[in-house]
Amino acid sequence: MVPIATSTPNDLWTADFKGQFRTGNGVYCYPLTIADQHTRYLLTCHGLLSTETVTARPIFERAFREYGLPRAIRTDNGVPFATQAIHGLSYLNVWWMRLGIQHQRIHPGRPQQNGAHERMHRTLKRQATRPAMRTGTSQQRAFDTFRAEYNDERPHEYLDMATPTSQYTRSPREYSARPPVPAYPGHYLVKKVTTGGTFRLQH
Repeated sequence: MVPIATSTPNDLWTADFKGQFRTGNGVYCYPLTIADQHTRYLLTCHGLLSTETVTARPIFERAFREYGLPRAIRTDNGVPFATQAIHGLSYLNVWWMRLGIQHQRIHPGRPQQNGAHERMHRTLKRQATRPAMRTGTSQQRAFDTFRAEYNDERPHEYLDMATPTSQYTRSPREYSARPPVPAYPGHYLVKKVTTGGTFRLQH
């Protein structure tokens, strides 16, 4: 992985699922977190019922609508960010690429390559999940409280003791629900691949 240098907000977002845990009623909670690397601003912390694309994509879409598009997103190699398919392509990261967002994946087994995000997760675990709340709804309220304190009240040494909210600004790149269709040179042979991984050649 070649680290992406950041000089302004939204150059790089980081995303990850914090380790799952059970709420008091026995239901598993999978917290999805998205943060801006340059300002440490925690864009979202949302407790989901799974790590599947169908649950994660709406959270990213909401973040894109509210904050605009980042230049790149850094994740690990887990579901739903990557798969065992060629180049690790997944429905989620292909969608990002269609939006013009570069996907940067850390090396397997190297969580320190997303170190700032991992440190935030340790703080999140300590302050918002110990103990876990009774239900998913009450757990989400705990996440929302943590996010507000983390962004608005907690000074960060990395930011010269400023708060993330005081440093973060929205991206000028707007989200479109209908990303442009990729354009290819005229000499390319363009085919659509089926879900089974095949395509048809016409003679």
